[in-house]
Amino acid sequence: MTRTTPPRPLDVTAQFPELAPLARTTVRLHPRAGSPTAADSSIGGPLLWPADEPWPVCPDHGEPWQRGRVPGEIRQRRGILAAAWSRPRPAGADLLTPEEREVVERAVRDRRVPVEGPSPLIPVAQLYARDVPGLLRPDGTDLLQVLWCPFDHVRDYLPRTELRWRTAADVTTALDDAPQPPVVGNDDYLPEPCVLHPEPVTEYPAPHELPRELADRIRAWTARLALEYQFDLGVAPGCKVGGHAPWSFSDPYPMTCAECGGEVRPLLTVDGSEWDGGSGSWCPVEDAGTEPAQDTHLTIGRGYRLQLYVCTTSYDHPHVQNMQ
Repeated sequence: MTRTTPPRPLDVTAQFPELAPLARTTVRLHPRAGSPTAADSSIGGPLLWPADEPWPVCPDHGEPWQRGRVPGEIRQRRGILAAAWSRPRPAGADLLTPEEREVVERAVRDRRVPVEGPSPLIPVAQLYARDVPGLLRPDGTDLLQVLWCPFDHVRDYLPRTELRWRTAADVTTALDDAPQPPVVGNDDYLPEPCVLHPEPVTEYPAPHELPRELADRIRAWTARLALEYQFDLGVAPGCKVGGHAPWSFSDPYPMTCAECGGEVRPLLTVDGSEWDGGSGSWCPVEDAGTEPAQDTHLTIGRGYRLQLYVCTTSYDHPHVQNMQ
C-alpha cells in the first residue's frame, strides 16, 4: 500500500516568500512491518551482500563475554506481546499466560553472554536508488546500505554506524545468511524487518536555522492560527532521506567533515515513530485514525532521531552522525 502525506495546512511560502529558496525535497520512507528480501529497499531487512566480502564488525566489542540481551529472545518477546494485545480477553484477566510472562521477562534481563570475536553489525537500512529519488550516492552506484553496532558508544551514546555504497549488478553471488550478534546492548537498536513506501515531500528549515527576525514573525503568525511551524509546516517527521535537519532540543551548530573540514549534507534520518502528538498533521491519509506507526521497533535516545550526514567533497570521507 502506498502512503500519502496530506497537503500542509497552508502554503507557508505565500505568507513568507523568503522560505521558498530554502525548500528541499525529502523522501519519507514510511516503513511498515513486512518481509523484505535482499532485492528490496527496507529498514531492518536483509542486505544484498557479496558472498566473498567480509561482514563488518565493531572493534569496540571483541571481549569473550558481553553483557546485554539476546536478539532471538527480544524478537520472541515482541511477537508474544503483539499477539497478546490483539486477542480478546475477559475484563481483569491477565494479558499473558505464566509461560509467556516468563519469556517476556527473561528477554529484558541483561546477562553475560559468551561471544566469539568482535560483534557483527546489524542491518539498519537498504536503499535502492530506483526507489528513492535524489538518493545521494557516488557516481556509478545505485545502492546504499547502513549498518550499526547495537550498543551505545561513549562518545555520543549512539550506535556506531557504517555506510556502504555499491552497484547492485556487481553482486553476482550474494551472501545467504548474514552473521548475527549473539547479544545486543540495547534492544531499541534491533530493528524489525520493514518494507518501505517512499514518498517525496517538500520541507523547510527548522526555526532554529532561520534568521531570528524571520523565525519570530513566523512564530507570531502561526500562533494566531493554532499551528506550529516546525511540526506542521517545516520539517517532516519519521524515517526519511535528504531534506532538512530535525533540530529540536539543541540549537544548530556547525557540522563539518572530520577529514577535510568541508560541508556535510543530510543523507538519512532514522526515527522511531512516523508521527507523534505534535506532528499529527503528517500522518499519512491511509493511516488516519490509527496510532503512530512504530513498526521498526527502533528508539533513538529518549524518542529522538539519528541523522547521518555525508561530506560534500567526497563520499570516501567519514560520515557524521547527530541525535536530535
